[in-house]
Amino acid sequence: MDIAGGRRSLWWLLGTWGLTRLVLLLFVFKVFVFPGPDVTSDVSVIYQGWFEVLRTGTFPLDDVTWQYPPAAALAILSPALLLFLDYANAFFVLAILADLAVLALLLHAGLRPGRSLRGAWMWVAGVPLLGPTVYARYDVMVTAVAVAALLAGARRPRLMGALVGLGAMVKVWPVLLLVGALKRRAWAAAGVTALALAALFAAVMPGAFAFLTFQRDRGTEIESLGALVFHVARHFGWSGEVLLNYGSVEFLGPYVSLVSTAALALTGLAFGWLLLWRLMAGRFVTHTLADAAFVAVLMFTTTSRVISPQYMVWLVGLAAVCLCYRAGPMRLPAGLVLAASFVTVLEFPVYFAHVVASDTLGVTLLFVRNGLLVIATVVAARALWRSTVSAAAALPLPTQVARSKEASLPS
Repeated sequence: MDIAGGRRSLWWLLGTWGLTRLVLLLFVFKVFVFPGPDVTSDVSVIYQGWFEVLRTGTFPLDDVTWQYPPAAALAILSPALLLFLDYANAFFVLAILADLAVLALLLHAGLRPGRSLRGAWMWVAGVPLLGPTVYARYDVMVTAVAVAALLAGARRPRLMGALVGLGAMVKVWPVLLLVGALKRRAWAAAGVTALALAALFAAVMPGAFAFLTFQRDRGTEIESLGALVFHVARHFGWSGEVLLNYGSVEFLGPYVSLVSTAALALTGLAFGWLLLWRLMAGRFVTHTLADAAFVAVLMFTTTSRVISPQYMVWLVGLAAVCLCYRAGPMRLPAGLVLAASFVTVLEFPVYFAHVVASDTLGVTLLFVRNGLLVIATVVAARALWRSTVSAAAALPLPTQVARSKEASLPS
């Protein structure tokens, strides 16, 4: 592409980002009303309630909906930085700044020689497909940390580790970014950062780890893969019910614990596959770190007993990093994640009442969205295996190379 064409492409990308984010802000600021339940209420009610408790120097000890590691307090308290705005509006501003930070990181990566702007386009397109939920949850902030960690990983493993440690203490899942990390420095920096943050919060704020006991009685969240069993079973007389439980809408009743246990077993199998992959992989290239992280988070998201709409923000961000590499094998899984993002905004919030009712529309949307995630997971895992294990097995052994050279020498 010539310089003029490259500039036009860049301006189109930036213009699309600006236009789509303006629309999202108009929704979260309620200039326009987005269909379905008000997704911003979590900020103005739940987050602001936590904020009032956290600012007193303690964690929400009696609130079972607080289910996050201690550094999540930083995200909840961050709107205090914008003193001239009320809490909710300040949070939305910080969310779009995190969105912009991700775009800047992806642009910086994509404009380097041998890289691609497909990753930036993935982010620009994927976020608005999820609707205003993106700016009404702090997951976009965590995703910004994760994207920065992955892009730093190849050249600055200690920085990657520190960012992973921070991200894991904010929302756990960024620890999966280390699956493909080869440098011990990354693992060590992540451990030191996480332990330091844990010790700091435990020392200065009571209840830093109370969240660990707040999930033991959870059911199966109605948007998860396992929930499809009960959506169908309701049409055949299943006697359970749908309730707001531990901060999410869940199925409670007969066999729920069995399905939840099966979900945990699937997660365990995913962990086993990742461990096997790490032991078998013999070919690591520049994009392997991002590919492995994307596969790991896909696996743990798809098999989880909770798949909240904001989880898709993680997948869009990690897929975007994968697409920054021209030679990466994750184009098809990334496309499937984009499609799943669009279906996600339909099942929540647009037609969430149909999902709660388990009617034909609601169940169909869940089957399509979760089916896309399952297919994306399988395709991505296969691509990762082929590019690192199968490709390594196809390479000639050093002894074979030496023999072929000897055979080619004149006698």
